[in-house]
Amino acid sequence: MIGGEAYRAKLLTDDALDTAISAYLADPSKPVVVEVGKGRLDVAATVLANAYSTEVLAREGATGPQQRNAVKTAVLLAPVG
Repeated sequence: MIGGEAYRAKLLTDDALDTAISAYLADPSKPVVVEVGKGRLDVAATVLANAYSTEVLAREGATGPQQRNAVKTAVLLAPVG
């Protein structure tokens, strides 16, 4: 299962997703893990594994909404383990 499937199945809630994104963006060096049913997602690992998200977050001048969407994209495309 990937994050997007868990989101559609309501195993990953809007609140949990928003909290994880905010925590990651506040300090990317701190571990942020999202519980998804019996699985977990490491937000930093999902961002690093996603080329689009890595590029957006490294881009100078990327807006807050662009950064949030980049992290959200990474989480929704990541496999839940």
